[in-house]
Amino acid sequence: MPTPSPTGPLVTRDSLTADLREAGVRPGETLLAHTSLSSLGWVCGGAVAVVLGILDALGPDGTLVVPTQTGDVSDPAHWGNPPVPREWWDTIRTSMPSYDPLVTPSRGVGVVPETVRTWPGARRSAHPQTSFAAIGPHAAEILDGHALDCRLGERSPLARMEGLHARVLLLGAGYDTCTSFHLAEYRVPSPLVELGRPGPDGWETVTEVSISSDRFDELGHDFERDRPVVRGKAGAADVRLFPVGDAVAYAERWLPLHRPREEEILHPPPLSTPFERGDPHS
Repeated sequence: MPTPSPTGPLVTRDSLTADLREAGVRPGETLLAHTSLSSLGWVCGGAVAVVLGILDALGPDGTLVVPTQTGDVSDPAHWGNPPVPREWWDTIRTSMPSYDPLVTPSRGVGVVPETVRTWPGARRSAHPQTSFAAIGPHAAEILDGHALDCRLGERSPLARMEGLHARVLLLGAGYDTCTSFHLAEYRVPSPLVELGRPGPDGWETVTEVSISSDRFDELGHDFERDRPVVRGKAGAADVRLFPVGDAVAYAERWLPLHRPREEEILHPPPLSTPFERGDPHS
């Protein structure tokens, strides 16, 4: 059987830069990017060309930030994609390497964030499950001090980006990947969850705000209907641009009305939401 021809359009570093500039990316700004490489078309140079294209659009004064999640650095009792046998749990807990920002690979977020993570000069935040990586002059300001008991709240890079008036870039990705909505979960009534993970002194458990991407696609639909979202195209991919602060503020009003959650301590569900396991198409 003959090999099928590549599916276009042909996307290059330069064409991506031009498309992003046309869509509204501004030199010198800070972008939190959620990307789908496969949505662009046939990319000459793959993820490396995508990172270069975004950096070219931002220029030397811009900063690129991506999520570099490590949801597998967690309690195997709550794994569901796939689960592991109960008799393995204790061995996994005692044997799992602790998170190392320089070594631990991201998982489930796709090849573009992993390319940013390993980029020369990139920095990465310290949270063992919900880290971010960044390239650019604001990287340290955004990433340093990511509290170990605050995945996506006031002491996380999300709040720093909100304060810096950063924007979200959805490059072929949907609103279900929009991490900025999670910051709102820390500002409205939300349940707490006990999370296990390996630490420097052995297995540890922390109590955190429970995060969930459930209904984020609906939230994004309403947000785009009611708030100004810059839209464009890059290759075959849809581009959306909007301020982190706008997304958070809208979600703070939307979530209590459309997805109220009780304030209590829960056991975490199996890792199956787009944020917790990552979007495999990123």
